Amino acid sequence: MKKIAFISFIASSVLMAGGYKIPETSTNAVALGAANVAHNQNSADAAYYNPAKMVFMSDENHVDADLTYIGLEKVKFNGTVYGTGPYDIESENEDFFVPTLHYVSGALGDNGARIGLSIVSPGGLSKRWEDSIASYSAKEFTLKTIEVNPTAAFKVTDNMAFAAGIRFVRSSGVVTAVGVSPVIGSYYQDMTGTSVDVGFNLALEYNPLKELEIGATYRSKVNLTLKGDADLYSSTYGINGNYAASVTVPLPAAVNLAVAYTFPTKTTFEFVYEKTYWSSYNSLDFQYTDPTAEAVFGVSKDKNWKDTNTFRFGITQNLNDLTLMAGLVIDESPVPSQTIGFELPDTDSTSVSLGGRYKINKQLDIGLSALYSMHEDRTISATDANENGIVGEFSDGNILIISAGLGYKF
Repeated sequence: MKKIAFISFIASSVLMAGGYKIPETSTNAVALGAANVAHNQNSADAAYYNPAKMVFMSDENHVDADLTYIGLEKVKFNGTVYGTGPYDIESENEDFFVPTLHYVSGALGDNGARIGLSIVSPGGLSKRWEDSIASYSAKEFTLKTIEVNPTAAFKVTDNMAFAAGIRFVRSSGVVTAVGVSPVIGSYYQDMTGTSVDVGFNLALEYNPLKELEIGATYRSKVNLTLKGDADLYSSTYGINGNYAASVTVPLPAAVNLAVAYTFPTKTTFEFVYEKTYWSSYNSLDFQYTDPTAEAVFGVSKDKNWKDTNTFRFGITQNLNDLTLMAGLVIDESPVPSQTIGFELPDTDSTSVSLGGRYKINKQLDIGLSALYSMHEDRTISATDANENGIVGEFSDGNILIISAGLGYKF
């Protein structure tokens, strides 16, 4: 059992492949904390956040191109691991630039049908720990995803529309762990893998009044079926070479229910309730074709994540050529205390956001926005029976997102 527990601690470094999503994939979404599901701002990112809204947009082609900076602050840990320590360590800072593109066509036919296309990054993260004990499981973890999401929208009635799309998700990852164990001796693990997987999305938009907009979306689970190889080494078990490896982790399904109301002052309030079905992440199981590598490094580990609730509040103020936006997000962590690890020391968070767009002329507009996510400190006690042997406190790890975008209509 001691051997299984320690090897599972090593294997858990893929945790973030299923546990980190990026809901803000446009400049407007960053400004509103992704509370842009119901309200139609005549922006091409409707193709991703609620493609049913496309039929209510102006009859022209819409394009939004955005570049988003994501900065992950250091996560600090103070405590013990498997009774060793105490440790006072911190992860490395991480910085990313993520481009996204959204397109909505002009009306097709008499019923106003539209097609849309979004190219985004729906999830991903990099976490690096140089300090010992944390580097035993998460010296480096990097996950990159690219989603290509074509959609089509159709008018059901004059004030209702339906849309559907296909999700093509390409993922690639790197996992590195280095350490020394009394069970398997000196060890090294360096894995890479890629996959292309498919899902779908559905959307509905209903505008019973000019001032009232109601939206609902569903994005299906996409199992990331990463396959590749791993350089593995264990001094005790004589493992030293390159081995075929695979693992499956979920990008979970999510439902969004939204309502927006616009007042005569051209002020719009939107509320979004999001349910993310993280409970699909029950366990983690690396597969190796080599039986010895499978026995040492391929131990299945329970995850038992929980479904989460997210509450998003957005406000939009239209000032003719200038549009101002702000948002508030209250988000839960899906990771139970029993399975939390250094690869994703996740906590509940509260985010605030602000941004705006300026209309240069009838065809061109620009936008700038920022979001700051504040993560709560999280204490893991001995009574939590953490499977990674962790007893202590994770702190800091806040996130800064800055996005700039360009919109064009033709």
